[in-house]
Amino acid sequence: MGCGTSKGLPEASKKGYISVVQSLVAFSKAKDEDDGLKKKARGPWFSTGVKNPQTVPNSQQEPLRDGRQRDRVAKYKDTFDPRVTARYNIKALIGRGSFSRVVRVEHRATRQPFAIKMMEVELPEGREVCASELAVLQRVSHLNVIQLIEVFQSPQRVYMVLELATGGELLERVVSRGHFTERDATQALQMVLAGVGYLHNLGITHRDLKPENLLYYHPGADSRLLVTDFGLATSGGTDKGFLGGDTETDNTWSLRTTCGTPEYMAPEVLLRKPYTCAVDLWALGVITYIMLSGSMPFEDDNRTRLYRSIVRGKYSFHGDPWPSVSNLAKDFIQRLLQVDSATRLTADQAINHTWVANMAASSSMRNLHRSISRNLRQRMSRSSSRCPSSTTTFGGSNK
Repeated sequence: MGCGTSKGLPEASKKGYISVVQSLVAFSKAKDEDDGLKKKARGPWFSTGVKNPQTVPNSQQEPLRDGRQRDRVAKYKDTFDPRVTARYNIKALIGRGSFSRVVRVEHRATRQPFAIKMMEVELPEGREVCASELAVLQRVSHLNVIQLIEVFQSPQRVYMVLELATGGELLERVVSRGHFTERDATQALQMVLAGVGYLHNLGITHRDLKPENLLYYHPGADSRLLVTDFGLATSGGTDKGFLGGDTETDNTWSLRTTCGTPEYMAPEVLLRKPYTCAVDLWALGVITYIMLSGSMPFEDDNRTRLYRSIVRGKYSFHGDPWPSVSNLAKDFIQRLLQVDSATRLTADQAINHTWVANMAASSSMRNLHRSISRNLRQRMSRSSSRCPSSTTTFGGSNK
């Protein structure tokens, strides 16, 4: 996971929607099956290296029943530094990346679960990825940002102990509820914006915000929502939102690296222009659009047309459930999906937008779940025959 050396733009992502619709199908079957979704394997929402390092796939909740999984755990236990295994019991392999392996662990004294990301740092590329991610994680401490617990270092590897989020991805929660309103959407957005605003005030740009990188800490209804996966994050790039004010500063940084997931990339990134933390707010506009409709604002099998529509900011509110969505919600999306980044809402402005601040009180009773589910199913039907196996996120060296 993290920034690699590739500069080319990949094909549009289709795995994400297929993953969520598989969860949707499992949820509908759960009415007739006692275990339902719990026995369905979750597909990754992103595939840049690690398959979600902070969440536990349902298919791995009881790994010791699977002989192959037991062998994997034993294999990776042997490779761990004794300092780590003295404190943590290795439970299950969660995912792997170009320079990393992620396992679910349990603290031996407290029995509390965590995730450990083991990063190979012998090669320069691995050291660069690790240093970039650690530079961010060691600076953050917020209820809505994944927390780094501790770090173990050796000449060959770095072990990052992280919070383990077991409540599932954002859209999985939307699907599994069976009832979803604008109020539910604003509750989620308040937590995400609190986390993103905190990052921006520290001068950190995430650069890969998408639904699969927003995880619930636990399955309960009162769970906090976490911003996760800082493999592409950087500490450079300030905007008027970074210092909590509304004026530009003389020491503004700009970023130039083309990285992220295509459907969520801001126009300035695709145009290879210098950009700021405003790219995260564009991504949140895309996420909000998806949350409220089950569709994507920018989507095309032809990546040239996809990028053209993003650069032009060409999208619409046509079709269900948009007639049932409030004008305030649409206004919120429009203020984030501004092609000119200077006119885009900052995180502080977005969390104080009337729709978010008032918790969508005027339209909170409208259930959008049926339309969202239908749109997800239709998209899976269109995409299932040509789902790519290649990665959907890409990057270059942080600059």
